[in-house]
Amino acid sequence: MAEAHSAVAFSFAITHEGFDINYDHEVLNLVFSSGVRSWKKRIARARNGIRNGVYPAHIQSLWLITAIALGLHFAGYQAPFNLTNKILVYLPSNTINWQITACFLTALTVWLSICFTMRYTLKLLLMYKGWMYESRAPGSRVSIPTMLWVAVVRVLSSWNKPGLYSFQGSLPRLPLPSVHDTMQRYLRSVRPLLDDENYERMTALANEFEHTIGKKLQRYLLLKSWTSTNYVSDWWEEYVYLRGRSPLCVNSNFYGTDAIFMNLTNSQSARAANVISLLLNFRRLIERQELQPIMVQGMIPLCSWQYERTFNTVRVPGLETDRIVHYRDSNHIVVLHKGCYYKMLIYYKGRTLRPCELQLQIKEILESKATPLEGEEHLAALTAWNRSKWAETRNTYFSYGTNHIALRTIESAAFVLSLDDEPFEFDLKRPELLDSFGKKLLHGNGYNRWFDKSFTVCVGNNGRVGFNAEHTWADAPVMGHLWEYIFGDDIEGYDETGNTKGIPEFTPPTPTRLHWDLKACLPQIEEATICATKLCNEVDLRILVHQEYGKGFMKKCRLSPDAFIQMALQLAYYRDAGRFSLTYEASMTRLFREGRTETVRPCTIESSAWVKAMENPSTTNDERVELLKKACERHQLAYQDAMCGNGIDRHLFCLYVVSKYLEVDSPFLNEVLSEPWRLSTSQTPHGQTPKMDLKKHPNCISAGGGFGPVADDGYGVSYIIAGENLIFFHISAKNTCPQTDVHRFAKNICQALADIRSMFEQHMKDHPKPAKSITNGVSK
Repeated sequence: MAEAHSAVAFSFAITHEGFDINYDHEVLNLVFSSGVRSWKKRIARARNGIRNGVYPAHIQSLWLITAIALGLHFAGYQAPFNLTNKILVYLPSNTINWQITACFLTALTVWLSICFTMRYTLKLLLMYKGWMYESRAPGSRVSIPTMLWVAVVRVLSSWNKPGLYSFQGSLPRLPLPSVHDTMQRYLRSVRPLLDDENYERMTALANEFEHTIGKKLQRYLLLKSWTSTNYVSDWWEEYVYLRGRSPLCVNSNFYGTDAIFMNLTNSQSARAANVISLLLNFRRLIERQELQPIMVQGMIPLCSWQYERTFNTVRVPGLETDRIVHYRDSNHIVVLHKGCYYKMLIYYKGRTLRPCELQLQIKEILESKATPLEGEEHLAALTAWNRSKWAETRNTYFSYGTNHIALRTIESAAFVLSLDDEPFEFDLKRPELLDSFGKKLLHGNGYNRWFDKSFTVCVGNNGRVGFNAEHTWADAPVMGHLWEYIFGDDIEGYDETGNTKGIPEFTPPTPTRLHWDLKACLPQIEEATICATKLCNEVDLRILVHQEYGKGFMKKCRLSPDAFIQMALQLAYYRDAGRFSLTYEASMTRLFREGRTETVRPCTIESSAWVKAMENPSTTNDERVELLKKACERHQLAYQDAMCGNGIDRHLFCLYVVSKYLEVDSPFLNEVLSEPWRLSTSQTPHGQTPKMDLKKHPNCISAGGGFGPVADDGYGVSYIIAGENLIFFHISAKNTCPQTDVHRFAKNICQALADIRSMFEQHMKDHPKPAKSITNGVSK
């Protein structure tokens, strides 16, 4: 009861002596400062909305045009189209004040015309994707249209410093491919997977679909592409993520690791405090829209829409479909330690707490002797449970009272921090330590991560960090960008003792325990814990550190590093499974507004021909090299098509959704959408922020992250090309499947990379480049 009374900021009672008013100064001050901060953010959003609405023009240019309009009018010259005099006709009089008003309205009209002309000119220019297909080989020349396009885009995009969402109105919509083109791409992609009989059958199904029901479905989809910002993203979020009933743990959430070659501090409280502070700085940049949008080649913007829900976001379970809830603001985080939940204020006395002040709060939690309430330790297992069961439990036991207040505190938090009571270890001589590190981040013990939150920061008791992120609200590159930002500043955040820098100005608020009444739902928590534990135990993970070579050698071979690795994965999988399989590689479509991902299918006619050649002893080395080059070129073309909106799978997915709405059955779509992705791959990008100087701090790079297997009999492979001589592979699979083994597959990847290297080294030895001879300063 004491806690309940202390939470009351204002109360009054009527007695025989009159009114008795009680209030808490501190709580009222918190409420007042929260309101002031909220209004400041609203004003900032309005100002940024105006700035983004007129971008690439600058709002200050309005005053320049106003001055010109005033000068022209009072000098006796007419404004364009005689606008000033035409406006004066509708004003009450012709006095000096109304003349100034007319001049301002004239300037405003001209200025808005210029703004929208610049904006839509930029939008038209960004529709051009020819630059994507320009050859990047040494000595190749860029076409004249692309050179002219680059010059104009560079001028417009650098005219004014952009905010995070400045380019949103200028980004083009995702184009809708024709059914015929998608059918041709699809049939080509499955050719190496099917024998002649099945390929002819699939070709007949595709042709029938194209010339019958496909036309009708395409018309509805065309209408959606005209009326929506992006014809894929809303359906993708709803049907792929929110309507999924499987547990988020392993099946949906992904993880990211620390910069494992650096050991900044062994203090858990210091590392946690500094990471919290840096995350809050990143949130501030998003809220103020001061974070610079990512620009491809320094001038082509990517969509920034996904950043909006990075913080203060939760996926709320539903009986049939979940929903994403984003809170406008949050002045607290929730900390999970030894099964106890704490609310920790991050904003106090008119400002965000500094790292040294946050460290004091973290220390209080770590030194607390508190023990979990009944059912509290395993409570988070509910978020790792079947979504419908979790929704039913939530509606029954967490929709009112103490549990509702505590649950809302977690869901409205900026993010969740998990202070683990075990170390996150790494040693190149003991690879099992890094594997364990990854598993702790992927799923933990099943109940020490709040899987519904947009992300949970995990800190080991040795100061190592990582995160577990929910996938619905954004794709991995957004979390990758955030993580890079942290590492860029985290290096300088500690003193010689390993603690955070600075001296606290005041004693920060003490973290408060969340209170629960879980006796009625203990059976559900126990069942969820059993399911979560089983799910965690079924997954095996191997993090492979490949240090023999990296992108340096790949570029020396004049091949795309991504295509190079994808071909190595194709060879490794063929050796592992003895067959080719449908392969998924995620590419991004953020060149378009609200774009997310598209699928690239790395298993192609060319890649399968090369793999077979590698396994055929009678094939010469030169033939293998040429086949690999062709396979990489085909893969790169498919990747470019996917980025430009000319992929296969998102179009087929949307056609399938339309068919379900119309209650039309399509044998072709049913078969295509049921094909399992036994090899699901993704590259983790890096270098998204200039804050990370790898030349100055070469070890300041994350080992990347990973995800669980998509198919029960398949592999999930994430990789990051971390340097000239370093690649990380995160390989996951179900250990309940006798056909998959992450350790065996890791060895096959190593062998495939070694064989490709030997192949190219032999090729370079057989075909040495002619050396340049210098005679009297003239190169011959």
